[in-house]
Amino acid sequence: MMIAKDEAQLKEAYRQMIKAMLDRHVADLDALLAGEFTLTHMTGYRQPKREWLEAVRTGEMRYHAAEEKSVDVNVADDTAVLVGRSVVTATIYGARGTWNLQLTTRYRRQDNQWIAVDTIASTF
Repeated sequence: MMIAKDEAQLKEAYRQMIKAMLDRHVADLDALLAGEFTLTHMTGYRQPKREWLEAVRTGEMRYHAAEEKSVDVNVADDTAVLVGRSVVTATIYGARGTWNLQLTTRYRRQDNQWIAVDTIASTF
């Protein structure tokens, strides 16, 4: 029963992250991500949280749409890995495109909520 509740909470945290990316709500993103959070882009660049949030805030990274295809969760005690697949349209540093984007996010339970520790972006 606890695992099902954790999975539901993790899926909600992931969907909140996607919504905040689309809406450019940097404060919401900040609250969902650990201080040491990093985003590893498809290029392999591992971007620190503050740098990524600044790129979202300024519009250098602008997420236009995300159509969810699947979300899978694996919970182990106070850690979890979520793999979300979506078709995402974004403008990244001036180049607009649509990608089959897979976000693999590691979470940890902190103060009774799930917080993202890092995300690795790839295609599927």
